[in-house]
Amino acid sequence: MYTGIVQGTAQVTSIELDAGHTRIVLAHPLFDTVDIGASVSVNGTCLTVTAYGSGTASFDISQRTAEITTLKDLRIDEWVNIERSHRTGEENGGHALYGHVETTARVVLWHVRGDAVEAEFQLDPGTLAYVFKKGFIGLHGCSLTIDRLDEARRTLTVNLIPQTLALTTLKGLQVGDRVNVEIDQTTRTLVDTLHRVLRKV
Repeated sequence: MYTGIVQGTAQVTSIELDAGHTRIVLAHPLFDTVDIGASVSVNGTCLTVTAYGSGTASFDISQRTAEITTLKDLRIDEWVNIERSHRTGEENGGHALYGHVETTARVVLWHVRGDAVEAEFQLDPGTLAYVFKKGFIGLHGCSLTIDRLDEARRTLTVNLIPQTLALTTLKGLQVGDRVNVEIDQTTRTLVDTLHRVLRKV
């Protein structure tokens, strides 16, 4: 499990295409303490360490994961948000995220307000039922509170504070860019259960 509090940005140093998967290598001092099998959130997607070196770690991206996330668009020297899995007993300053990205959202508004940004994202149709005002959502691994929701336009608005912009790759987003989306799994469970029950009534 993750908290959505990004711990740093890692640089993509290698990308290798193989049958059925893509192998990437990321560089960051955080990887000095990883082991093979460790879970790391990479732009919000839970990936497993398959090899590691001095300040680097390798990850395999399955074909299915590539299809439904922005990881298929990664390029060498690009930067990604990373977070190690949460340790039981430590403070959780964010929300409960699992790295289970199911879709992406598109940036439709990027309004700079001093040192902060008001950002609007358009969701895919199937995602709208699982989000609500003042709920939370994971965008590229960042746990963010939904400030406004426009159901007619399928958009949500979040406010990015200077700290978030400084420590994550969100600062480089532009209108038209897409980000990985993770919804609250508790909300998903409640909504899906209610839909199943109501269909039987």
